[in-house]
Amino acid sequence: MDFLTAAQALILGVVEGLTEFLPISSTGHQIIVADLIGFDGPRAIAFNIIIQLAAILAVVWEFRRKIIEVVVGLPTERQAQRFTSNLLIAFIPAVVLGVLFADLIHAYLFNPITVAGALLVGGVVMLWAERRQHVIHVDTVDDMGWKDALKIGLAQCLAMVPGTSRSGATIIGGLLFGLSRKAATEFSFFLAMPTMVGAAVYSAYKYRELFQPDDLPVFAAGFVTSFIFAMIAVRGLLKFIGSHSYAAFAWYRIGFGLLILATWQMGWIDWSTAHS
Repeated sequence: MDFLTAAQALILGVVEGLTEFLPISSTGHQIIVADLIGFDGPRAIAFNIIIQLAAILAVVWEFRRKIIEVVVGLPTERQAQRFTSNLLIAFIPAVVLGVLFADLIHAYLFNPITVAGALLVGGVVMLWAERRQHVIHVDTVDDMGWKDALKIGLAQCLAMVPGTSRSGATIIGGLLFGLSRKAATEFSFFLAMPTMVGAAVYSAYKYRELFQPDDLPVFAAGFVTSFIFAMIAVRGLLKFIGSHSYAAFAWYRIGFGLLILATWQMGWIDWSTAHS
């Protein structure tokens, strides 16, 4: 592994770890950064699967006590059973639409201009959601009903458009549907576990021929970096929402989206033909 490849792996690992669970779109940032640093081709597809898996493992580790509690209580405790069924209900819509449309979306929407548009729209919606009056009927994830879970699962489907943000769609959807900020954020994390693991397993099988032994050092560097920075991001976000709204992330999305469109419009970077 040469210096340039190592640097690319570390940069993309940091980007994935920091952005996967913040409502600013990890996929969008990966597309933009990978294009800027010239990391593309078959290796990039396999690499992205690896670093996304690392990010979700960081969340599994962070919430390991809750996971163990649910698993142990699943045979006998109604609360654990309801929590599990809510995750399954919220997970199903993304599975169905992902299987049907993932290839089309990747072929036509995975480009920086789509990302910029989604960042802008998502930022505006996020500001609106934060400024409207909140009527909270779900304080914690254990208070959720199946209808709440289904609504958030449908909201998650919007994240199939790169730049929308899976966490952004589920968190803001949760706020709009009456969840507290803490409940919406935590359920977004828990829903990410089956969603991202399922996507990683599906992609790993589909692109299994792209995983080459020679790329192991690159994958390892990205994996470790992504895991560490995902842990930092998750802990930081949970602390942040205790006393702040998501408005700062909304303004970041809007600013980043405008920057992409401005550099494209002025001809500084030909984003219109760029693909990760």
